[in-house]
Amino acid sequence: MKLWLVRHAQPLIAEGLCYGQLDIAADPNATEQAATKIAPLLPQQAMLYCSALQRAQQLAQALHELRHDLILNVDPRLNEMNFGTWEGIAWDAIPQTAFDRWLDDFDAHRFGNAQSVRDVLTRTYEALNECSAHQNVVWVTHAGVIRAVNYLKQFGLNTLATSNKWPAKAPAFGEHQCLCF
Repeated sequence: MKLWLVRHAQPLIAEGLCYGQLDIAADPNATEQAATKIAPLLPQQAMLYCSALQRAQQLAQALHELRHDLILNVDPRLNEMNFGTWEGIAWDAIPQTAFDRWLDDFDAHRFGNAQSVRDVLTRTYEALNECSAHQNVVWVTHAGVIRAVNYLKQFGLNTLATSNKWPAKAPAFGEHQCLCF
């Protein structure tokens, strides 16, 4: 399977805020620019999946409008990590003790009392397995899910003893990467 991982365009939210699963829109012009750039690169008849959050749906819909051959599906497993009580809070306003607890148990700790990295890895793994029957798959998703895919490709579902193995890089807003499985 060839998997195209496309990150949504720049969200319409102040920089520096933790926004995980907040359902905020993306910049419409940036969304159109990303779709125009990415649409011609995608293979014919690819399965197109997107997160249930509107910033990802905007780009998926724009891709679908440019490429009617792409078969569009919404999959909430492609949503960004839910940061619970920290959603909408400035990252630098979150107490250091909260980060310390997360980093001490990066795999299982529910940062913000909502989801753990393990939760994100598990749902991403399940979505990957379901897509594996297709030759060409496009996911319009978020940095956390893209990092999860990169982790799974390298380490499978192995437990993260520390955050050091978590991929630091993800495509910029409106950019993509392609992986073969």
